[in-house]
Amino acid sequence: MSVFEKSFFYQEIFKKGYKKGWREGFLPELECALERKFGCEGLKLMSEISQIYDLEQLKAIYRGVLKMNTLHEVNELIRSLQISST
Repeated sequence: MSVFEKSFFYQEIFKKGYKKGWREGFLPELECALERKFGCEGLKLMSEISQIYDLEQLKAIYRGVLKMNTLHEVNELIRSLQISST
């Protein structure tokens, strides 16, 4: 690892780029899970979900989609995550 790669600024830029790339790759997976489980109605949540940039919140929503039985439950999870982040 070079001196440049060890610098604070490089590390910060790298983290932001990594998170952005991870998020952009993860959103289609989440969209697919919503559609598979809840059909077209599930896809309606994507406009709200796509506004979330916190990766841990997105992971929690994905896990919720896999575990929860109703779209209402998923919607409540999204609301609770948004409230806790403010």
